[in-house]
Amino acid sequence: MPSVLVTPVIDLSVRDLCRKPYPGHPFGCPNWGRRDTCPPRAPRFDRVIDLAKPVWAIYNAFDLAGHVDRMREAHPDWSWRQLVCCLYWQKGARNTLEAELAQWLFQRAALGESGYQIFRVPEACGVNVTETMASVGVHLEWPPIRVAYQVALAGTAKE
Repeated sequence: MPSVLVTPVIDLSVRDLCRKPYPGHPFGCPNWGRRDTCPPRAPRFDRVIDLAKPVWAIYNAFDLAGHVDRMREAHPDWSWRQLVCCLYWQKGARNTLEAELAQWLFQRAALGESGYQIFRVPEACGVNVTETMASVGVHLEWPPIRVAYQVALAGTAKE
């Protein structure tokens, strides 16, 4: 289970990535302004989490290249966009992250630690996850070709 202490890179401009057009969504993500975990409703990370205390990144690495190879074998006529489409892999990868989060929380509890607040979509809260992870040697690909990462951040709420 990969987890690492990080110093979150706060950059509120990453919230605007949710408004970037992509195929079938000319105005960006349809969840913008609809979910409490999505911008602009999502709370700012630096206003909720005590950055003077440890912040952890808990993450998983999904073998996207392997997935593409399996899909290409099963569907040789599919386009690249179909082969990498997150509808076919993201739920399983997120389920893996959830299992890793549960295990991480269990391990922290065994150490007598509790009270962590988990952010499953830290970008929505103004954290530049790409730069945050690069600072600890984990380099995210954009767009992902070989490996797609799911990253959650855990920290202690401000009092």
